[in-house]
Amino acid sequence: MAAQEAIRQLQSSMEEVDEPLRCTYENIHQGYPTETLVRFLKARDWNVSKAYEMLVDCLKWRTENEIDNILANPITPVELYRAVRDSQLIGLSGYSKEGLPVIALGIGLSTYDKASINKYVQSHIQMNEYRDRVLLPQATKKHGRYIGTCIKVLDMTGLRLSAMNQLKLLSNISSIDDLNYPEKTETYYIVNPPLIFSACWKVVKPLLQERTRRKIRVLHGSPRDELLKIMADSCQHGVPPQ
Repeated sequence: MAAQEAIRQLQSSMEEVDEPLRCTYENIHQGYPTETLVRFLKARDWNVSKAYEMLVDCLKWRTENEIDNILANPITPVELYRAVRDSQLIGLSGYSKEGLPVIALGIGLSTYDKASINKYVQSHIQMNEYRDRVLLPQATKKHGRYIGTCIKVLDMTGLRLSAMNQLKLLSNISSIDDLNYPEKTETYYIVNPPLIFSACWKVVKPLLQERTRRKIRVLHGSPRDELLKIMADSCQHGVPPQ
């Protein structure tokens, strides 16, 4: 009952926002406003006023940065786009048994050194938007029920201490996800962690929100059997061009 009342109050507040914010709000919820309200309420421990502030700030960020149109504005020239994509390994690996997209990221072998931080941030936002506007709606339609989250597999193969040079980029991306894409990842699986992972983790961990840290599972040794338990099928699809 308390949850339903919180949803009702937040929904009532959202009916009062200005037209530009209402339009981008519709682009966010994709026809599932209640589920979207729940995401922001969870992110603020069901505090309605804080969830409302967070959601409105997100909508303002989207409007000011033209996020609704970001998929129509690829990184240019094409050579720069390819360099950005080749230096950050990411792609759709398949779907979980519950129908959630499983996105794999080769963190250890990604260099993030072929463009400015802004270009990598732009690329990250575009992939978030593709997930939310294409992958998740497709999964929802296929399974006949709402699917609003994904699973991420972070492969640390090849990780070096030099990766700490990318802390500013990782901090920016983490902040964007925490504030504007809350509760979009069900679980983070960290696989193939090398010996230096513990040292890197001590530095990265404080950058993450507590609710994000609770979703992280580190799989030591061979992760194959553990991952097969969650996977329904696999594919070779990458994230399409931005």
